[in-house]
Amino acid sequence: MCGICGVSFAQKDRPADEQLIRRMCDTIIHRGPDDEGIFVEGNVGLGMRRLSIIDLEGGSQPIHNEDETIWVVFNGEIYNYKDLVSTLSQKGHKFYTESDTEVIVHAYEEFGDEFLQHLNGMFGFALWDKKAQRLLLARDRMGIKPLYYAEHDGAFIFGSELKVVLEYPGFPRNIDLVALDEYLSFEYVPT
Repeated sequence: MCGICGVSFAQKDRPADEQLIRRMCDTIIHRGPDDEGIFVEGNVGLGMRRLSIIDLEGGSQPIHNEDETIWVVFNGEIYNYKDLVSTLSQKGHKFYTESDTEVIVHAYEEFGDEFLQHLNGMFGFALWDKKAQRLLLARDRMGIKPLYYAEHDGAFIFGSELKVVLEYPGFPRNIDLVALDEYLSFEYVPT
């Protein structure tokens, strides 16, 4: 199943807190009892809990590209990853795992923002591009893998479950009654 989480601060001089990322990971330990991975640098922190399915030995996350300028935490499965590995290897990319997660960083390097068009699967992930100082979150087209996010107090907070977001200190816990009514009426929130 796996689970991801993280935080990014709008202020570049506001450092991400590794202990916060650990607490966020602890709330989703049931999603990934096999491994935990954390990346914290400057104003960005990424975390994940892993249920090992592909590349049991070498697929620990976060996973990075060759020069460690692009990092990703990932929940899901990329069905066409072997084809992508072949294509990207022919273009000069070097893989250090057998994991489907690693194709994300190399596809992003190769295809830019169009890389999502090359991914066939069910997924939710967060990708940090250090050079561009850019955090990219994406999920599969059908939303099979959940990805919650919120902005609060100058922070962008995300995770595979809502309780990850609620772990952020001072995050409000009030209920939007209009949204609740819409959800109970339509089984989704149209606004």
